[in-house]
Amino acid sequence: MSYTHATHHHHGLQDLGGISKYLDSYSQHAHWLLRISLASVFLFHGVSKFTNLGGFAGMMELSVNIAFLVALVEVAGGILILLGGGMHDWMTRLGGALIVPIMLGAITMVHWGRWDFIPSENYPMGGMEFQIVLLLIALYFVIKGNNA
Repeated sequence: MSYTHATHHHHGLQDLGGISKYLDSYSQHAHWLLRISLASVFLFHGVSKFTNLGGFAGMMELSVNIAFLVALVEVAGGILILLGGGMHDWMTRLGGALIVPIMLGAITMVHWGRWDFIPSENYPMGGMEFQIVLLLIALYFVIKGNNA
């Protein structure tokens, strides 16, 4: 078996026996990996908030109406990220746009000041590492839409 140098997409690196070409054949579906991971987090957390709105509102010192809105936006953002992948660009962009302020709120209200996600005495909900990743994935979908 001989290894040839690929001239496109691989910048002269060896193709590793065709692995790159094989993976490239699936690249148009790779956006689903980000969509499913982002949407699953927001669907889980949004639905969880609906099951105990009063508890979430109390913990965050929010009104129940604002807590309801946060839960609704989380669920809607997750659903739109998923639906957008098979339907319309605007759904993907709107889903990402709904998630951005939720993540900014979570970072500034709960996680700011500590990077790693491990809970501590001062940060029982952990630091902002994971929330920053979610924020950046949401921004990616806002910017790229269905061109992801």
